[in-house]
Amino acid sequence: MRATAPVALALGVAWGASIAVVAYGVVRTIQFFLYPDPNPATLVWSAHAGFFWRCWTCAYGGALAAFIAFVVARRDAERAARSLLPAVAVAAAVLAAQVAIFP
Repeated sequence: MRATAPVALALGVAWGASIAVVAYGVVRTIQFFLYPDPNPATLVWSAHAGFFWRCWTCAYGGALAAFIAFVVARRDAERAARSLLPAVAVAAAVLAAQVAIFP
């Protein structure tokens, strides 16, 4: 079933947000192992704010996913909406695991 533009846009934004959350958890976990954060007590100044760049990188990926999901939702909104619930559950699980295991 073809969706109207506002419905497809809402589904696209929801998909983009869930993909951005998953991407953040994955990127933070990778950075935890490859690039450990310096000790804040010994750090005077840093030109690189890891949290800031991580958020923007994941937001960019989420925006790309939102655009793709918008196109898919325009063609088949029912399937895009049905598959959104497991995607949100996976995003919550990935973020919870990242926060609990790799802070």
